[in-house]
Amino acid sequence: MKQARRVVWFILSTVLLCALLGGAYGRQVEATTGNSDDSDVKAALNAFTRVYDVVEQNYADHVDPDQAIYGPPNGNTGAIPGGLRTLDPHSNFFDPRAFALLREDQEGKYYGVGMQIQSRPGKMGKLVTVVVSPIPGSPAFRAGLRPGDIVAKVDGKPTDGLNTSQVAEMLKGPKGTQVHVSIVREGYDEALEVDITRDEISQKSVDDVFLIRPGVAYIHISKFNENTNDELSDALRKVSEKSLQGLILDLRGNPGGLLQEAVEVSDHFLEKSQLIVYHSGRHSTEKRYYAQRGDDGNEFPMVVLINRMSASAAEIVTGALQDHDRALVMGEPSFGKGLVQTVYQLSEHTGLALTTAHYYTPSGRLIQRQYENVSLYDYYYHPELTKPTHAEVRLTDGGREVYGGGGITPDVTFSEPKMTSPQETLVQRSAFFNFAKYYLGVHKTIPKDFTVDDAVLNEFKQYLAKENIPFTEQNMQDNTEFVKNHIHIQLVGSIFGENEADKITIANDPLVLKAMDSMPQAKELMAKAKRFVASKTQR
Repeated sequence: MKQARRVVWFILSTVLLCALLGGAYGRQVEATTGNSDDSDVKAALNAFTRVYDVVEQNYADHVDPDQAIYGPPNGNTGAIPGGLRTLDPHSNFFDPRAFALLREDQEGKYYGVGMQIQSRPGKMGKLVTVVVSPIPGSPAFRAGLRPGDIVAKVDGKPTDGLNTSQVAEMLKGPKGTQVHVSIVREGYDEALEVDITRDEISQKSVDDVFLIRPGVAYIHISKFNENTNDELSDALRKVSEKSLQGLILDLRGNPGGLLQEAVEVSDHFLEKSQLIVYHSGRHSTEKRYYAQRGDDGNEFPMVVLINRMSASAAEIVTGALQDHDRALVMGEPSFGKGLVQTVYQLSEHTGLALTTAHYYTPSGRLIQRQYENVSLYDYYYHPELTKPTHAEVRLTDGGREVYGGGGITPDVTFSEPKMTSPQETLVQRSAFFNFAKYYLGVHKTIPKDFTVDDAVLNEFKQYLAKENIPFTEQNMQDNTEFVKNHIHIQLVGSIFGENEADKITIANDPLVLKAMDSMPQAKELMAKAKRFVASKTQR
């Protein structure tokens, strides 16, 4: 009973915090609600208390207050998450574990061995833990772990039947401590016993940086965490920013992150004092962010790549560069998230991400997509179902029309080519991932100059037949380059790491190839904007 009352008091406090958009956590937001609003809030809280008391005293089974108030782990059915869902899709409550993961993601680091793992059904139906990919340069990578390895034991404790989170917690630990891992690898008769010394694992947000052709750099930003701006500065030094003739900035699949990091990333490419973004809300005064340092005269042409999963901070960067005609934007319309969340740390090691403002691009566009009358599932996983209205029209620095209210509309629309039915079969059956395990089980490794020749293709065909994966000789003839490319990527990634595999993928990416050919168009876009601004100044 005592715990139940404590939890009830916690939710009452939290609901009150939501209602007043203020509180003692995070950034202070001053409440200005009137007496009538206060009475409505009190009446709602009293109603909630009465309902909870009736449930607790009369329900047929024992009521777990944590489940009722917070909801099950990774769920959104508790009283607090459910209440927040009535506000918007992005206001959210974080239980202690989810809040710790949020902070870990924002900080971009944790202590452990550094590998992505996944629980999958094993041969006997029990869950086994499979290594998806060791992080390049991590202790796991240096210890020789490979994609497809099965983590059978951690410090002697079997992992059979455990889920991903449980095994991940076993692998994490203080820096400098050692963990003993038993690995089952295809092609090896006995388990491989590996001692791994835990270290700080930096989750790189700028995860691919290289010259894709002389003078043209490719940079991919996967998210915006506390290290993104520093990582971008290092990346630009690596590709000799001053001598660049073009830059492809890839924000595809970037879900966003920290607003300040998006501002600082934009600052690298805009002129000093240019507006980057501004936001305002009911109890949040308008705040404007300007380029503080500026681009230092680096006027190389830029192409920004986006898709439907480019969201939030990624849209802030894209919108700023598009509004100032600094970059040509290519790809698919972006996700459409124009709401700013303030994260309040609450008691009990929990957190509340509450929408406190809307953000706008320099031209005044609100990027937020409509979410009323849309299921939460479709909102997140089928953004293409919400048609942008394009009712909100603004102008770029160069006088071009751009649209708000439905994400960023690219200047050049380009959809990824769809896979053929035989290609989908191979991908859905994890044929390339599993063949790489099989191939390396037989051959143990590959050289740096490895190529997929006829002998490798023959082994692949034999493997497909053994696994009863339908793929005819005609299918092979029609999809030879696709098959060769994917086998090459998987094997290179297994031995030399994800970054080396990414170079192969990116070099064959149709949108990246189109972006390289579009550098003259991006250069002319900047020049036209400068001429347009100059002509307006002279009038």
